[in-house]
Amino acid sequence: MLNSLVTVDPWELDPQMIFRHLPPNRCGETDVQYMKEVLEDGFGNTKDPAGMVARFETAFAKKFDVEFAISHNSGSGTMLSCLLAAGVGPGDEVIVPALTAAATAFVVIECGAVPVFADIDPETFCIDVEDVRRKITGLTKAIIPVSIYGLAPDYNALLTLASQHGFVLIEDNAQCFLGSYKGKVVGRIGKAASFSFQGSKHMTTGGDGGIVVTNEVEYARDIRKHSSQGFRTLSGRAGDNTVPRDQRQDWSFERHDRLGYNFRMSAMQAALGLAQLERLEYLVAARRYIAARYETVIREEKCHWLHPPVVPEGCTHTYWSYVCKLDERALGRDWRAFRKYFIAQGGDGLYSAWKPVHLEPIFQTMTFFGSRGRAPHFDPRYKGNVKGYHQGDCPVLEEMQKYLCQFKTSMQTKDAVDRQVEALRKTIRFYS
Repeated sequence: MLNSLVTVDPWELDPQMIFRHLPPNRCGETDVQYMKEVLEDGFGNTKDPAGMVARFETAFAKKFDVEFAISHNSGSGTMLSCLLAAGVGPGDEVIVPALTAAATAFVVIECGAVPVFADIDPETFCIDVEDVRRKITGLTKAIIPVSIYGLAPDYNALLTLASQHGFVLIEDNAQCFLGSYKGKVVGRIGKAASFSFQGSKHMTTGGDGGIVVTNEVEYARDIRKHSSQGFRTLSGRAGDNTVPRDQRQDWSFERHDRLGYNFRMSAMQAALGLAQLERLEYLVAARRYIAARYETVIREEKCHWLHPPVVPEGCTHTYWSYVCKLDERALGRDWRAFRKYFIAQGGDGLYSAWKPVHLEPIFQTMTFFGSRGRAPHFDPRYKGNVKGYHQGDCPVLEEMQKYLCQFKTSMQTKDAVDRQVEALRKTIRFYS
C-alpha cells in the first residue's frame, strides 16, 4: 500500500520548537565555539586522537549506531573510496540510477569501471528494481542506489538481487539523513553508506564534505586507506587518518601499500559537522515540516495539476527537496510559465530535475579521459556490451524529467517558510 501524505510526529509539527534550534544563517554559537577550539589549537587536532576529526567521526558513528564513520572532503570522495575498497575496477559494471547527481556515475568511471543506468519508479522517483534486474550481467560488481530527494529505494528487493548475483550494495544517502526503511535506519542497510555535507544538504561541514559509515572492520580500513593516500598502517578507527610522528619519521618506515587519494576532512570542517550533527533531528524535522506545509496548500486548494510525492508504507521521507509532478495539460501552461509566475509571487526559484545522467554531453561523447577510445567501455579487460548511452535507455525518467518541480525545503526560519508557502498558494489560485 502506498501513502502520498506527509506523515510527521506531533513534536515535528511545532514550528516554534523546530526553528528555535536552527540558526537563521545555518551557523550558530556551537558552530563558532567548535571552530574556535580548532583555531586555538593551531589546527593540531587533525593529528590528535582526541581531536576534532575524531570527535566528529565518533559522534556520527554513535548517531547512526554503527562501528565506523570515515570522514571525507566530499560526498564524491566517499563513493569513490567505497568502490575502490570493494575492488571495483576495469572490466566491471556498476548499476546506478539515471536520476541522480552526475557524481554517482562519475565515481564509477574514475574506478575504470562502466556505469549501467537504471530507470526510475514513476511514483517514488527512486531506482526501479525491475529495471535493475533486467540490467544485471555477469560483470555487475556493485550497485549504488540513491535515496533520492530524501526517500529510500526498495532496499529489501535490491539486497535480494545483490545476494543472488554476488554484487556489493553501497547506499548513496547524500539527500537522506535520519530516514527509515521498514524499521531500518537508512545508512545501516548496505555494505556501506555515503553521506554528503555539501551546502544544500540537511547538514553541512561548511559547503562540502562527506562521510562513510559501515560495520565491517576490514572494509572500513580499506576505505580509510583509499581516502588517505594509501598509508599502510591506517585503520577505520575514529580519527585514524594520519601516521603517528615517531613512526613516520623513522627511515625504515614503509608508508604505502596501495594507491590512495587525499580525501581527508579538515578539522574546521569537522568542527562545523559536529555542531550541525548535534541539531540534526531539528534540521530534518524542519524539512519535513516544510514539506507538510507545501502539501497542505496543494490539498486545501484542491490543486489537481500538481501531484505530491508518493511515500511507500514503512518509509520515512526526509525531504531534501519537495518534488511534485506537474501536469502541463491539466494546467494549460508549461513548466517554465509555472516557474516564472511562482517566482513573481515571491518563490525562491523552482528547480527542475537533473537531466538524465546518461544523456549529459559527457556521456554522449564519452571523452572521459581525453578521447572516446580511452573510456572504460573500450578497455580490453571489459567484455560487456555497454559501448554508449542513448535516448530510450531509461524511458520513464526521460519522459518525466521535464515535469518535475523541486520546491526548496532548506529554509531556516518560519518567516522564510511562510513566504514560500504563500507564493505557492498564490500561484495555484492564479492558475485555478
